[in-house]
Amino acid sequence: MRSMTGFGAAQTAAARGGATLRVEVRAVNHKFLQVKVRLPQDLSFLESEVEELVRKRLERGAVQLNVFASGPSGVETVAIDHARLASYRKELTKLAKELALDESVKLDTLLGLPGVVGTGVDASALKRREKEVLALVERALDALGEMREVEGKALAKDLAKHASEIQKLVARIEKRMPEVVLAHREALTKRVAELLGPAQKLDPADLAREVALLADKLDVAEELSRLESHLAQLAAITKKDGPVGRQLDFLVQEIFRETNTIGSKCSDASVAHAVVELKTLIERLREQVQNVE
Repeated sequence: MRSMTGFGAAQTAAARGGATLRVEVRAVNHKFLQVKVRLPQDLSFLESEVEELVRKRLERGAVQLNVFASGPSGVETVAIDHARLASYRKELTKLAKELALDESVKLDTLLGLPGVVGTGVDASALKRREKEVLALVERALDALGEMREVEGKALAKDLAKHASEIQKLVARIEKRMPEVVLAHREALTKRVAELLGPAQKLDPADLAREVALLADKLDVAEELSRLESHLAQLAAITKKDGPVGRQLDFLVQEIFRETNTIGSKCSDASVAHAVVELKTLIERLREQVQNVE
């Protein structure tokens, strides 16, 4: 089980000119997978490929991946337009003759004219830089995955702790229910006797029928059984490999629903207190589950 939150980074020094590349990736919880990539301008063409690498490795979370570059990239080359330079020289020489000026034209003058000197791209250097960036992205994602696994183990421990407390409260309610039915039976008998007065006696069969109806209304055995089943499922899911956050989220909703039903069925003070404690623990479960991938 992995957390959705984490951080990973990877950095390297390029071979030329001391240029460096650094990749940082941060992730926080999110209902789905949301990926944002920021790259230097000269590497912007890699955005879709980098995003695809992230999507192959992660299932959920809001992910921000940044690539930082410092120093010369090593992929730019100087390009001199020889044809334009020759054309400039020809025209300048011709003009010098017409104006009876010195015909010599210096090279630095020609190089300073518009369009003579430009920049190009070293294709092989660009390919090496592309591979380097993608390798750094993989390493940063490895580091992120390791951190998310560590966080996931901590989350699993917390979930197990809260589930154990919930199990104790479920056992307490289960133990209390026969006493609740008995208390309601005694209260019903006393109330009916007060209403009928000493002159009339209550038919035992009628009392038994009413008590049976009352016990049926108060019966939460089914809800308690489902709660225990849900808790067993929760323990099993936290030990599974791969993304389990959505399963856990649904399970916590079901646990809350069963608890709410128990609270609405039984008005006993002791059970009501236990239900309040249950809801508090379930809310803690819900908060933790929101961080599970």
